[in-house]
Amino acid sequence: MPANAVPVVFIHGLWLHTSSWAPWQELFEVAGYRPIAPGWPGVARSVEEARADAKSIADRGIDDVVEHYAGIIAELPQPPIVIGHSFGGMIAEKLLGQNLGAAAIAIDAAQIKGVLPLPLSALRATFPVFGNPANKHRAVSLTAEQFRFAFGNAVSAEESDELYERWTIPAPGKPLFEAAAANFSPHSAAKVDTDNNDRGPLLLIMGGQDHTVPEAITKSTLRQYRHSTAVTDLVEFPDRGHSLTIDSGWRAVADTCLDWLSQQGL
Repeated sequence: MPANAVPVVFIHGLWLHTSSWAPWQELFEVAGYRPIAPGWPGVARSVEEARADAKSIADRGIDDVVEHYAGIIAELPQPPIVIGHSFGGMIAEKLLGQNLGAAAIAIDAAQIKGVLPLPLSALRATFPVFGNPANKHRAVSLTAEQFRFAFGNAVSAEESDELYERWTIPAPGKPLFEAAAANFSPHSAAKVDTDNNDRGPLLLIMGGQDHTVPEAITKSTLRQYRHSTAVTDLVEFPDRGHSLTIDSGWRAVADTCLDWLSQQGL
């Protein structure tokens, strides 16, 4: 790998361990980048350890995660490309808005402040958290059935169960509560500097069959950037669900990211 290889920071979302990015890291390294996938603050090094120690990630909010990754980025030799999925996509948008990344790719990114649509499927997908207000300060796990609806609806039941067993971990409820209340809070942690003209390019990717982040949310997110002159692109995978970064079709999504980065001269 060249000494001046551009770093790429992968950021996972809720319920998936950071090791789920391993195939992406291998692909991006072959493509000449320097990929890393640090976990959220409090996330253990392995899936098994994370499942056994749910309390370590409990009560971690959006600002905690942004500060964590900002600290990691500060140690890198140059501004990285930031790629995030779900809430990791929101974190990537926030870091880009703060000019901490050379570019960002937000895949099925969680809703930011200003996004109003809240489809019924998104409510159902997040009910395991919102069903109990006390979950704001807890870490919550999904059942295989809940994962099937929220992540694996566009793949076979067998593949969904396999992904569930391989990658899922408990997730803090706090970010979901913060995002849900964003439009009622002037200083919401879910606020992104969407008007920044000086930021690097941004690619939003959406799965057309996504229950957790339906296309209405991503299209509304795109509209939040309408006042920025910086590059903001949107790509849709019509037949893909929320598991699009980890299921058998991940390579098509990853290749699209690599092609877009090449187009941006990165």
